[in-house]
Amino acid sequence: MNLVPEVVALDDELRGWRRHLHAHPETAFEERATAAFVADRLRAMGLEVHTGLAGTGVVGVLRHGGSKGSIGLRADLDALAIHEKTGAPHASKHEGRMHACGHDGHTTMLLGAARALAQRRHFDGSVAFIFQPAEENEGGGRVMVEQGLFDRFPVDAVYGMHNWPSAPLGSFAMRAGPQMGAFDIFEIVATGKGAHAAMPNLGRDPMLFASQAIAALQTIVSRNLHPLSAGVVTVTQVHAGDTWNVIPDEIVLRGTVRTFERDVQDTIERRMRTIVEHVAATFEMTATLRYERRYPATVNTAAETSHAVAAAAAVVGRDRVDTDPTPNMASEDFAFMLLAKPGCYVWLGTGRGPDTPLLHNPRFDFDDDAIAIGASYWVTLAEQRLAPRP
Repeated sequence: MNLVPEVVALDDELRGWRRHLHAHPETAFEERATAAFVADRLRAMGLEVHTGLAGTGVVGVLRHGGSKGSIGLRADLDALAIHEKTGAPHASKHEGRMHACGHDGHTTMLLGAARALAQRRHFDGSVAFIFQPAEENEGGGRVMVEQGLFDRFPVDAVYGMHNWPSAPLGSFAMRAGPQMGAFDIFEIVATGKGAHAAMPNLGRDPMLFASQAIAALQTIVSRNLHPLSAGVVTVTQVHAGDTWNVIPDEIVLRGTVRTFERDVQDTIERRMRTIVEHVAATFEMTATLRYERRYPATVNTAAETSHAVAAAAAVVGRDRVDTDPTPNMASEDFAFMLLAKPGCYVWLGTGRGPDTPLLHNPRFDFDDDAIAIGASYWVTLAEQRLAPRP
């Protein structure tokens, strides 16, 4: 493994930073202490520091040489609303919040890369270190872009990285094209007519709507999509009724839709609207569908993916870089940055076997042995992309 010496020299300090961040998690748009921690360290490195974008976002800029070339490197700051069960000495001190997705590690790796690049100065151009709030569900990446991220910091390309416990520690995976799915949500409200449960003929039972609608929604993927197209429709909530002997007036269904392609997304939404309307009509009820497109698919561009492959291979070896991983239907709001700029999102393997806790698990803890690997990748990518011309 070809780790950057300046990163290796920082390893103990970086592990301390990561554990401090893990012990003090903050959720979406509340990452004030985390943002201050990041900004203070970037200033100490001599970077130009900008705060306040998307409320708690931080951007550090490092310039060297005369080239106008520029890239953006992004990490996420926020934690999740989960009660930690790791039992680690650095476990969350904030009850009900924890870094169960490894954003503490992401932030630390990017800080380590900033320190090493500031020391080495082996590049010509500028690097924008983007520390983004509210990746988990709230779309902080979208807010940063809408508030002028790339107007203020007009990078040529932008890159992201996420730890991946299901892949071996020290491996990388990335692919040109869709890597992660679009994230949509829906809410269906069906209104019937309440009645005594012993006299259902006097009512319009919304439970019938739910049972038929849930089954019918599953036919969209199996019967309306091309067999080689990918889509997921999942009902995750059903809410109705208060007691055993009363048919309720109303039932609420909620869930999520995942896709990689816009036309598949359009097909699923269109078919959902038709199914909801006609199943309701079958039982002489009314029903409404609220459908929200939250995160787009994470789609890597070909040239930037090749740059990411080259940097990862330089650090861990080409045999440990998977360039054709199976795309994952989980979503990522780095997708909003990829809509605005070309770029590549990679997975950094952090797994140590089948017993490694996965992301969003109360027993998950970022593997500190991955810090130097990820930071070395960032340094290598920046130096390769912004290599001085002879």
